[in-house]
This record gives sequence, structure tokens and C-alpha cells, in this order.
Amino acid sequence: MKKTLLFALIFILILGNTQGQEVKIPSHWPDAFFSGDQGKMHVQGMALDRKNGFIYLSFTNKLVKMDLSGRLVGSVGGFMGHLGDLDFNEEDGKIYGSLEYKNDAIGKGIKKTLGKEESTGVNGFYIAIFDGAKIVRSDMDAETEDLLRTVYLSEVVQDYEAKVNVAGKIMPHRFACSGIDGLTFAPTIGSSNLNKKYLYVAYGIYGDVDRDDNDHQVILKYDVSNWDKYQKQLSQDNLHTSGPKKPLEKYFLKTGNTRYGIQNLAYDSHTGNLFAAVYKGSKTQFPNYDLFVIDGHKKPRRSQIPSDNKKTNVKTLSLLQAGPKDSDTGIRGWHYKWGATGIQSLGDGLFYISHNEKDDNGLQRTTLYKYRWVGDSQNAFIREN
Repeated sequence: MKKTLLFALIFILILGNTQGQEVKIPSHWPDAFFSGDQGKMHVQGMALDRKNGFIYLSFTNKLVKMDLSGRLVGSVGGFMGHLGDLDFNEEDGKIYGSLEYKNDAIGKGIKKTLGKEESTGVNGFYIAIFDGAKIVRSDMDAETEDLLRTVYLSEVVQDYEAKVNVAGKIMPHRFACSGIDGLTFAPTIGSSNLNKKYLYVAYGIYGDVDRDDNDHQVILKYDVSNWDKYQKQLSQDNLHTSGPKKPLEKYFLKTGNTRYGIQNLAYDSHTGNLFAAVYKGSKTQFPNYDLFVIDGHKKPRRSQIPSDNKKTNVKTLSLLQAGPKDSDTGIRGWHYKWGATGIQSLGDGLFYISHNEKDDNGLQRTTLYKYRWVGDSQNAFIREN
């Protein structure tokens, strides 16, 4: 009887200490998690359903649902666009992912791999919202089965389709926007209110070394609590334009140039920071780190950045003052091989980080390894096993 009362008291104390934050998951998450072979396209990101114990993985043209034993529960295919980073929204129990339709090198590469015809030239950037409870078997169809809704992001399309003046030359894509990829749910950056979370969506950024307006990451902030009015079923032959006109906020982060921007964005409630994994850039004047950490405790600052051959007033975010620091630019980050194909906080300083690979037949797979955040001058993470 005394043991029962003690366990009940501990349980109550744990729940009462969360203060609106997610309840920490016990250590039943496996130390390593293998996806199995998943076709010709590589993994893009992951999401965890902590309550029900499911892992969701994006493999560019399909979503895979697995349980903690590594069993395939179901999958959703039929995408002719680029399904990127994922995150799980604890508020509505849905999986959110970035979804792109465009006719650039990425879009053409996807269609070539799928053996599809060329795009119609219509660009569309969406948040894909999956009902994971309805994903119950393999090869479910993204268009015809009632498990997916999409919301159009007009802000991204406008920047992608814009033409701007860069050093006297007219070039495509404002801020070198190549679309969207990394996303996460997190509280307001710089606020002590941790109860309400917003969707943060990062631009892809073209890695052109000949322009000076692509050295910042661009991150949009949205409140998805009223998105029911925008959600539409996916029709890839007739892309819809139902979505918010503007984001709540548009932030910029000085990292130096990267190749296709933030690939994976992950909020960590343990530190209160946002982790941004990229494909490193090629400009020699920058340190070209692979991993950046956004300080979630510092309020955005007003600043100016170059755009369209003039200075533009923006709100900028701050990098965490930890890890290696480039003496010329002051930029801080880490040279770190993994994370661009998946990084997910588990709480208590632990993360899943994707190690992607392909076999001799070109089939893509990943192993998620458990890491502990260190963040010192030598190491970003140390593997747990």
C-alpha cells in the first residue's frame, strides 16, 4: 500500500512539474532504430508521436509510419513533389511536413527518378498535414485517401517567384529562396510563455556563391490553431492556393551561405533552443558549419540585410553563444556530419539523429541513433551507445 501511494505521488509530481511543456518520455525509445530499405529517394526528416509510440519518416516522395519495434505500420505515397522535414503537433495529434512543387533542379530530379513527365511550371509550397491514425497499411495514396490535407504558403511562393537586383544584375528568387524544408513547433522565441507553440518553417536557400543576399536563413512563424479553414485535399494536377496571406513573423538568421538552407529544424524543450542542420555552403569567407543552434531565449532584434540592391529592415534571431566561433565573421556553429536528414529532440538532452545511407542497389535507408547534446568547443553531440 505504501509503495502504491509513493508511486502515485511521484506520478503526480512529474505531471505537476511540466508547466505546460511536453511530458518527458521514459527511456523506452530504442538506442538505435533502423528504417529498412525505402526506395530510391533519401530520408528527409522525422517526427515522433510520443503518446502512441510511433515514428514517422519522410523519404522525399513518401511518408513511412513505424512502431518502436521497427515494424512498418503503414506508408503514404503518390507524391510528385518534395516531402521534406516533419514534426508532430501535440495539440491536434497530426504530422506536419513541408511539401514543394517546383520545376528547378530538385523538382526535375524527383520527376526523373519517378519517371514522370515534366512539371506544368506551376509552383506550390505547402504544409502537408497527415492524420497518422488513418495510416494503417502500406502504399496508401496521398491524393485519393482521406488522410492528408494541405495549406498553401503564399509568402514563400512570392519570394520564390520574385526577381531581384543583385549588384546590378536581375536574378530570380528573393533572398535566394528555393522553397521550404526544415520545420518545427516551438514557443515564441525570446518569450517566457512556453505553453503555446507555433509552427516555424525555414526556407531553402540556393547556394549561389555569386550573390550577396543569400547569407541569412529565413524562418516564417505561423499560428496553426485556425488552419482548419485553409486545409484542402491534395490535387497535384490542380494545385490550390488556400492558405494564410502572411506569416505572423518573418525572421532572418546570419549563418553565412548554405546549400538549400535549413534541412532540419528541431525545437528542444530541455534547452529551449532550436537546432538547425544544413548542407554546408561554399563561400570561402564563411566558416561553413553544418549545424547551428538558435538561441530560443533571446528576443529577435531589428536589423538590416541586403536585398534587391538595397538595405531591408528585418527581424533577426541570435545564434547560441557556444561552440566554435569564426574569428572573422563571429558566426558560431559546429562542423558535424549528421543531422541534415533528420534530427529530433527526445528531451533531457537526448536526440535522435539520422545516419542515412544507400545499399549497393541504390536503395535508401537510415538508422536513427540516440545522441546526447554536449555543445562544447569540440563536440556538438556524443553518441549514447
